[in-house]
Amino acid sequence: MMTTTTEKKISTALDRPLIPDRTEDTASFLRKPTERKRILVGFDLGTNASCVLAGAADAKDVAVSKIIPTVVGYAREGLVDGIIANNATVLIGEEALTHRLQLKTVAPLESGIIAHAGAAKDFLERVRSVIDPSGLAEIRAVVGVPANASDQAREDIRVCGAGVFDRVLLIPEPFLAAVGFRDESRLGQSGYVDPVNNSLFIDIGGGTSDLCLIQGYFPTADDQISLPFAGDAIDQLIEDELRRTYPNNGLSRATIRQIKEQHSYVGPIRKPIEVKVLIGGKSHTLDLGEVIGRACNQLMAKVYPALTTLIARASSDSVAQLLQNIVVTGGGSCIRGFDTVLQQKLAADGFEGPKVRLAGQDYKRFVAIGALKAARSAREDQWQHLLS
Repeated sequence: MMTTTTEKKISTALDRPLIPDRTEDTASFLRKPTERKRILVGFDLGTNASCVLAGAADAKDVAVSKIIPTVVGYAREGLVDGIIANNATVLIGEEALTHRLQLKTVAPLESGIIAHAGAAKDFLERVRSVIDPSGLAEIRAVVGVPANASDQAREDIRVCGAGVFDRVLLIPEPFLAAVGFRDESRLGQSGYVDPVNNSLFIDIGGGTSDLCLIQGYFPTADDQISLPFAGDAIDQLIEDELRRTYPNNGLSRATIRQIKEQHSYVGPIRKPIEVKVLIGGKSHTLDLGEVIGRACNQLMAKVYPALTTLIARASSDSVAQLLQNIVVTGGGSCIRGFDTVLQQKLAADGFEGPKVRLAGQDYKRFVAIGALKAARSAREDQWQHLLS
């Protein structure tokens, strides 16, 4: 059982080094401050989509707010001049997807961590050009990482970020999601439940499903669980079953993802769910109710035991309130019935009065919002210098 108190404030999350696994060069803090404009960045570096929020360090407004597909495209050899604007050879995000027939596309991340360092570097460099077109500003970025990300995963981000960002902080994504979900203007209002005071966040992305106890302080390793099963794994299960049920269907992973996002659900199998698709240029109607239901229920089967494990780790004094504040965010929060089924399973297993809610439509931005808040409140000695 954890014995941590729930009265700690969010500010205490920054009262000690956020990344204790890396020793800073103390001499670096003795350097004279530069005259460059300083830009603070909240960065959710996601497997399938990334969100970046940025603003000047001496202001409170957000100058840049972008959601960018996490994909890099490299021009194929022999490409005719003018097919791509300015004959660009490297594109990212929507531009890469628009020109995917002319490009070799690479996903820099897999399962929430960097899998292709060169593509990740190219992606970050072009994101920087969006944040600071001049290329002259000092960029400090708080980057979200999967819960309990390994030392190697953290180091890979630092290596790829060197020469792109001047300083970084790496903070678990579900913790940032809670900070981003928090509405400071409502603190102290009757009936407002502070998500940072005592909650359990379930952040289901493309590569990982991350669960975290949020109790007003920076989470420890025991407060977090990361599962290498999320949206991409569901896509793979659907693709594999479609291949068995409808051989030679020719559906791309992108099409399968669109079908899943439109029809995903958990709970009892629903039939029929008829989906019209093009196979070989001809229209076909497929019944995908069972296929989608079985794949999505696999996610529930993995998330629920992790949830109960974290509940068991919470202090006995905090559990009653904790059960009233379970929040599902990330793309997985769009799966129909996920919150309802999760709450029903908790009640059926004897948990007292559980309440599971969804983060809402702005789920794509909560990690980045929390990251920018953290960037604005971080102390000077907590930033890690990145030298190219």
